[in-house]
Amino acid sequence: MGHARRILIVEDEPLIAMMLGDLIADLGHEVGGVCDTLADAHAAVDAGGFDLAILDIHLGDEDVWPVVEVLQRQGTPFLVASGGHIDPPPSAFERCPMLAKPYTREMLGSLLNKAFADT
Repeated sequence: MGHARRILIVEDEPLIAMMLGDLIADLGHEVGGVCDTLADAHAAVDAGGFDLAILDIHLGDEDVWPVVEVLQRQGTPFLVASGGHIDPPPSAFERCPMLAKPYTREMLGSLLNKAFADT
C-alpha cells in the first residue's frame, strides 16, 4: 500500500463521514479533516495539509463541483462520492474518479491505490 496518507473528507452526513473515516484508518491512512459545508471545504482546500480529498457531490443544497475545480487546478488527487441517484456531472467533471455508495473497504482501497499511483 505504501505510506500512510492524510485524507480530507467532505461529507454532510455525520454517520457516513464517521464510517468513511473508519475505512480510511482501516486502510492505514489518516483522516486529515472533515468538512460538512461547501464553505468549510473551500477553507480546508485553501489551507492544505492533506494528500487526497473524498468529496460527497451534494452538501445540503449545494454541489461540490466548485471545490473539485480548485483541486483539479492544484493537481490534488480526489475522489467524488455519490449515492447513485444524481444528475450526470457537468461535462468538465465527467471523468472524475467516482466512489459509489455504499462504500466498501475493497472499493475504497482500490480507488486510493490508483489515485496515489497516479501522483
